[in-house]
Amino acid sequence: MSQGGGGADGPGRPRGPASLVVLPVRAEDAPWVRALLRTAWGAEVVAVHGELFRPAELPGLIAVSVAKPDGPPLGLLTYRLHPGAGPGPDCEIVTLNADPPGRATGTALVTEVRAVAEAAGCRRIWLVTTNDNLGALAFYQKRDFRLVAVHPGAVDRARRLKPEIPAAGEHGIPLRDEIELELTLPGTEERPGR
Repeated sequence: MSQGGGGADGPGRPRGPASLVVLPVRAEDAPWVRALLRTAWGAEVVAVHGELFRPAELPGLIAVSVAKPDGPPLGLLTYRLHPGAGPGPDCEIVTLNADPPGRATGTALVTEVRAVAEAAGCRRIWLVTTNDNLGALAFYQKRDFRLVAVHPGAVDRARRLKPEIPAAGEHGIPLRDEIELELTLPGTEERPGR
C-alpha cells in the first residue's frame, strides 16, 4: 500500500483523512455493531468459505469523526488473526462497511488493520468477497490486494449456512462464487503455489 505510518502510532491516531480517527471496537459499541450487521449483511452472521462468523464477537475497528468523536461511527472493519499456512499468522478481514462510501473511511480502516497485522507478525491480510461485489474488487485492488483464488459455487454452498443470502446481488449479478484477495506484508514471501 502506498500509505505509510505503520503501526507505531497505534489505534486511536488519525488514519486517512485528518477528519477521521480509527479506534478498536469497545464493548459499548456492540449495539451499533449488531445493528449495522443486520442492516448491511441481513443478519448478525456472515457465511464465508464454509464457515459461519459472528462479526460482533470478533476484534474490530471503528472510524469516527474527529469533530464528533461521540457521534455515530462512520465505518466498521472486523477481522480475525489465525494460524497461516506458513510461518506466522494471517489476518483475515471478515467485514468492512463505510457510511457514506467514497470518503476514505474504508482506506483508514484497512490502513489500521494493516498496522495491527504487522504488529502481530502476520504474513498477509486476506479476505473473501462475492463475484457481484465490483466495488469491493476495485477498492481492494487499488490498495495492492491481489486476486489469488476463485471458488466457484461457494456462495451457493454458503446458503446452506445462511439462507438469507439473496440469489442476486449488486447490479443484478447472480451470487454464485467467492473471490479471495490477499495483500502480502513486507518482509514475507508469497505463499508457495500462489
